[in-house]
Amino acid sequence: MPATVADLQERAAQAFPVGCLSRLGGWWLRHDASSAWWASSVLPHGTTVPTDLPGKIRSVEEFYRGRGARARFQISPGGCPADLDDALAGRGYRIESPMSLQSAPTAQVIDRRLAAELRIRVDDQPTDGWFETWLAVHGPRTDPGPERDMLRRVDRPSAYASASIGADVIAVARAVTETGWAGVFGMATLPYARGKGAAACMLAALARWATRHRAAHMYLQVECDNAGALRLYRRAGFTELCRYHYRAEPETASR
Repeated sequence: MPATVADLQERAAQAFPVGCLSRLGGWWLRHDASSAWWASSVLPHGTTVPTDLPGKIRSVEEFYRGRGARARFQISPGGCPADLDDALAGRGYRIESPMSLQSAPTAQVIDRRLAAELRIRVDDQPTDGWFETWLAVHGPRTDPGPERDMLRRVDRPSAYASASIGADVIAVARAVTETGWAGVFGMATLPYARGKGAAACMLAALARWATRHRAAHMYLQVECDNAGALRLYRRAGFTELCRYHYRAEPETASR
């Protein structure tokens, strides 16, 4: 099933529903004080350059400034106005977090045999063990309540995979499916448990879940400097669709 880069990134945004979403033409302005910074970035989709691009950028900056935040734009090839990246650079925006958008046919995601000590389960809601492990790797140091609220706002079929050794959950991941695609998010393995094959086994379990939900393709987003994750996804059958990055407003400007 064909899908554009912008389509997949909008699906990913819907898997992280924020508390405040505003539309400016085709652009998505997202903000949630409790979410990861990238979930509160702008999706500036639409390849046509706006007549008043500087004015539109200023409107975005005002939106975020009114919420005590800096503007950040997600810049993707083929999904954004061609002049936007240069326009932001001219305003002092700096590049952050080069990313890789990858996909795989669900049937090609490698099915791994479980190591003898591993137990994999997939739930339709995050268990306490799932959430505690995710927080230990990725989560906030303060109140985790808003993160739970974000997951409750996801309104598409979801799967929460966990890998356990005995009673201990050592690794987690989640997937969200919509019209033929399953996005993989939140891969997290406790540091002491890495190298045991838990992540690969969870990917296989999520692929089986995706098949049951008629998702013939899977996608994910990974940092370009995360060599271990890139190797894992390559072995599992994922290939890169494109690279993208973020542009962040200078801190002095946001003040």
